[in-house]
Formats: sequence, structure tokens, C-alpha cells
Amino acid sequence: MFRRGTAARLACAAACLIAGGALAPPAQAQTLTMRSALSRALAASPRLTAAERDVGIATGQRIQAGALLNPELSYEQDDSLGSGKYRGTRSAETTLQISQAFELFGKRDARIAAGAAGVEVAAIQRKAVRLEVLSETAIAFLSVLGAQRRIQILDEQIAAIDRLTPLLRRRVEAGASSPAETGRAEVASALVKADRERFKATLASARRELAVLMGDPATQFGEVSGRLDTMGKPPTFQSVVAAIDANPQLVRWTAVFAQRNAELLLARLKPYPDVRIAAGWRHFNETNDDAVRFTLSVPIPVFDRNQGNILSAQESLAKTKAEREANRNTLIVIAGRAYDSLQGSLRELAVLREIAIPKAVEASEAISQGYGQGRFTLLEVLDAQASVTQARLREQEALQNFHAGVATIEGLVGNPFTLARESAR
Repeated sequence: MFRRGTAARLACAAACLIAGGALAPPAQAQTLTMRSALSRALAASPRLTAAERDVGIATGQRIQAGALLNPELSYEQDDSLGSGKYRGTRSAETTLQISQAFELFGKRDARIAAGAAGVEVAAIQRKAVRLEVLSETAIAFLSVLGAQRRIQILDEQIAAIDRLTPLLRRRVEAGASSPAETGRAEVASALVKADRERFKATLASARRELAVLMGDPATQFGEVSGRLDTMGKPPTFQSVVAAIDANPQLVRWTAVFAQRNAELLLARLKPYPDVRIAAGWRHFNETNDDAVRFTLSVPIPVFDRNQGNILSAQESLAKTKAEREANRNTLIVIAGRAYDSLQGSLRELAVLREIAIPKAVEASEAISQGYGQGRFTLLEVLDAQASVTQARLREQEALQNFHAGVATIEGLVGNPFTLARESAR
């Protein structure tokens, strides 16, 4: 049901936005495509930058985990600065010694394993953040595109009302209509313009959100270009749930388990004593003789057997499975909402396109023609036009919700969301 692909191609395929437009852009601004928006968002995302730094932090910790213990150099002076024969340093014994601790029982290997798992966790988490940035940017792009289209629909309704003005004036002059109907048409046009201003505010907010995701301090792009009318039939929800297991947020728990397992091993190994070996040179001032000194020391784990840290590591390891299941359940809930939304959008679109919009257009055209013949009132004409507009606005909302659901699911499954096209059935 799902195919592998790059993350940028992932969200582009989700929205199926390749051409089209709605509002005229400023002369100095360029039209923005989905692909360009995704590329800019990936390049500018501070969250992705932070995730990359986490990889660097984990890499540094992995390097440090493999470092050997430093040797120690010590100097000792005995039998000096006392009284009698030990006055001054004439009878002093001086020792210059170098010592080295050796970790036993695989402690260093356990630290390295924990560090390597930490790097893998950070790298996988970076992939998860990348998918989130792509999904959020795609949804923001869809919001701008949908708002553009809604404003265009309202502009079409305003133009349709304005086209009634000459006919309305002729009817008033002929005495077929009341002069009050002119005011009614102006009110209807004004109300639609008020709705348009509200959608313009929505568009401005959506554009600002998209600009922020792309790292722009201000909105610098013109219109966004794309299509919302390309759709298809989604696969079953069971296949979506099965694909969620490939989400980096869940994959990383395998690395987290390995990391915590290595930390538990390290906690269990800590009570086992390490060996410190030292070799030195001793000089006896009184006889001017020299000697070599060897030292071997081993701590005795009597009082501190690291039991508290072992218990903590055991509980942390046992917690991993529950955390993964909780994370998976959260992703399934999010995917379920998105899947139900796109399924509901498909059913809504079917009703709108098969019944509501054709019937509304047909009724509006018939009433408009009948109005010129005096068979319908202006109120009926305006009501029919409003029905067409509302149906088309509902269609655009359903289309946007459908593609937003697809983009959300793609961000969860980590692959393009394959849709069966109507022509392929």
C-alpha cells in the first residue's frame, strides 16, 4: 500500500498540488509551489537544526564514552623536615610514581554501546522531526491555497450580484420592481464582501504561518500555486496502522531499548573492582641509593554495590516498552482522526458534487433567467446564488480537509500515502 520515497516527494505527492492559482500576486513577488515551500521549510526549520545538534551532542558523548582513563603522576617525599636526623631533607626518601587504572569486565565496551545507541536515537529522532516539518508545512500550504480559492468563489458571487444591477434598474424603470430591491441587492453584495474580508484575514494568518515555517520574517511570496481537486480512494485504516510502525518516532524505541540495556549492564558492572597499577622510582638521600616501587590496588565493594543505580536502570529498561506503546497509541489516534476526516471529506464531496452543486447551479440559472421574465423575485435570485456559493465553499473546505488528512498521515507513516485513482479502478 505504501512505497518508499524521499520526504520532500512524500508531502508533494500527498497534496497532489502541481498547478493552478487563485489570487493575483504582487508584481515583485513570485508564485510559491508546494515543492519550493517544503524545501525552504527544511532549510530554515530551527527544530530540524536543533535535532541535528542533538545528533552532534550524542556523537560527542559517544566519543567520550570510548576514552581511556588518564594515567596519574605523583611525587612523594618522606622522612623530611622533622627533628634530629630527619631535620631538613638529608634523610628524605623521595618517590616519583606513575599509575594507571584499568577498567575490567567490559565497562568501557558497555559505555561505548550506550553512546552508540544514543547517537542512533538522536539520528532517528531527527528523521521524525523532518517528517513533522514537512507535514506541518504541507498543511499550512493547503490552508493558504484553500483560503485563496474561497476568496475567488466570493468574488464570483459579488460579480454575479453586480451583473444583476442593469437588469434591476430596467425593471425598476419599467415599474416591474420596487426601488427598494436595488438597496436589497447592494446589501447582499455588501454582506458577501464582508465575508470576503473575513476570509482575507484568514488568508493573511495562513500566509504568515507558512512564511514562518519557511524562515521568512515577513510574508514575501505572492500567491501559492496548486490544485485541490486531485483525489483518490485511500487504503484501509488497518494498512495505515500497520505502516505506522515504520514511523521514526516508533523506530527510535528500538535504539532507546538498546541504550537503556547498555546502561543497565554498565550499572551492574560498576561494583566490580578495577585495578590500579603504579610504578615509581624512590631515592634515599641518606644513603644516596635508588629503588623501584610497584603498587597494585583494588577497591573492595563492601558498602557501595551500586544497587540504587541498578534498580533505576532496570525500571528505566522496563519502562521502554510501555513508553513505546503509549507513543504508538498516540500516533494511531492522530492517524485515526486524519483518516476519518479524509473519509468524511470524500463522502461530503460525493454529496456536494453529485447533488448539491449541480442542483444549486441548475436552480440558480433557471431562477436568474426567470427573473428577467418577471417570474421570480430578487430575493429568490440572491438566495439561489448564495446556495451555489455556499456549496462551492463547502466543497473547497472538504478538499482542503481531505489533503490535510493525507499530509498528516504521510507524516505518520513516513511514506507517500498511496491513493487509488478513480481512473485506475
